[in-house]
Parts: sequence; C-alpha cells; structure tokens
Amino acid sequence: MKILLLGAKGQVGWELRRALSSKGDVMACGRSEADLSKPDDLRSILKTAKANIIVNAAAYTAVDKAETERDLAECINHEAVAILAAHAKQSDALLIHYSTDYVFDGTKSAPYVETDPTNPISVYGATKLRGEEAVSVSGCHHIIFRTGWVYAPRGQNFVKTMLRLAQEREELSVVADQIGAPTSAALIAEVTAQTVSMPVLSGIYHLTASGETSWHRFAQVILAEAQKRGLLLKAGPAHVKAIETSAYPTPAKRPANSRLNTDKLRTALRLALPAWEEHVQRVVAALVTESKK
Repeated sequence: MKILLLGAKGQVGWELRRALSSKGDVMACGRSEADLSKPDDLRSILKTAKANIIVNAAAYTAVDKAETERDLAECINHEAVAILAAHAKQSDALLIHYSTDYVFDGTKSAPYVETDPTNPISVYGATKLRGEEAVSVSGCHHIIFRTGWVYAPRGQNFVKTMLRLAQEREELSVVADQIGAPTSAALIAEVTAQTVSMPVLSGIYHLTASGETSWHRFAQVILAEAQKRGLLLKAGPAHVKAIETSAYPTPAKRPANSRLNTDKLRTALRLALPAWEEHVQRVVAALVTESKK
C-alpha cells in the first residue's frame, strides 16, 4: 500500500509519519516537497506518488493572519484540497483530510455533532469549511476528521507557549470562557493509523480527546504537570488569571463552544478515546525532559 503524507513536518504530520510507517510505503512530504499554495507542483507530486491513500495534514493554520491573508488561506485550505479530492476520485484513492471545530460558530450549548449546521465566524474557519465541501462533493472515497485545540512536543502550540511564558512571567492571563477538548497530535495520528488498518469509515467524523475544559484550566494543568516534573517556573497554576474573551481581543473570532461530540467515531471504530489530561501529561513530560538536556 502506498501512502502519500502531506504536511509531514507539522505537529500532526510528524506524528502521522511515525504512526503510518508500519501501514505501508509512506512518501512523506513537507512544504519544500509539496507546497499546497502551488497547484502545478501539487499535481506533479500526486502523479508521481501513485498513492492508494492520500493523508493531508497540510493546512494554513494562522487563524489571525488569515483575516488579512485571505487568498493564501483559501488557496491552501480550499483550492488545494479540491485538487487532492479530484485526484483521489480519478485514481480511486482514499483521501484522509483534517478539519476543525472552527467550522461552527460556537453558540450551541451542547457538543457539536457531525450533522449540525456549520457557520464559521473567521476566515480560517470559512476556508476550512470550503475545503470540507470540496472533498464531499468530489465523490472520492474520503474521511474528514474534525478536531481542535491540537498540541504536540513540536511546532507552535498552546502547551509550549504556556511553558515558555510561565518561565518568563510571574502571572499569566488566560481566557476562561472558551470550552473545548485539548487533543494531542499523537492521538490524531493513532486514530488515523487505526483507520488505515480498518478502512471502514467514510464521511465526516469528530476526533478529540474525551472530556472538556477551558483554556484557563488547560493552562493550569500544563503548569502543574511541569512543576511536578521539576521544571522551575515563575508562574505556577495559582498565578494563572482567568479572563473573558472580550479582555483579549484578536483579529479573528473564536468559537466559545469548541466541544465536538465523538460518538459517531467511537461507535464506528469501537474506540475509547482517552481523557484530555492523559496526553497533556505525556507531552509536558517530554518537553520537560527535553529542556533538561
């Protein structure tokens, strides 16, 4: 089985490369090998790879910058994805693609299910939704995993930012009125690998860790885990101040409710998704160990 992995150097892509290595012959491409902003180059890679499975972990994820870089976000999150879907349809390949909780507006009081109406409130969310739609209407065999609050030991993410700031400052202010489920790149990769082994899924599925929390509580758990492992911090969990979203204005709006209902995925794969705290412990442990080298 030939697998083409796009976005291989990102935080999800790096974990996917490891998780998929035992599933087939993986052709792993970072931006230098496959730039989704260059359609002709992308088509050339697809033609060369002759893959049975295309795994697209590449995306434009700079949520705030997307408000001013609309064309680039559209090119990568929508137009390039449409090219992938058309190729998958033509070559009878499976396309696995990743989307986001940002396709919703966050006003629902309960976790979102896959069939809930979408209503993105940011350019990023809108481009990711159009990417989803391009895949769905292409007629290719596809799986779209919606996820959110992604973090890993690599790349830029909330966990690494909190650890850095807590070593620099004596107090942190973190939003407490946005709710979601922190989800590790490793968990996303593990579920993807299981899907490749048992290709029974088709359509859109929500994939996050179990449970829910706020960014504020997430930050406190991160710092508590770091202190437990001996990392010296200026700001500990008690020094994380809870603030409202309105006190931290950003160019792009964020959903207040980013919770995704994962019943459909767990039923399809007979899968138990771990509590969100479990992978936070693993990632913080890895980062603390790395910092002590």
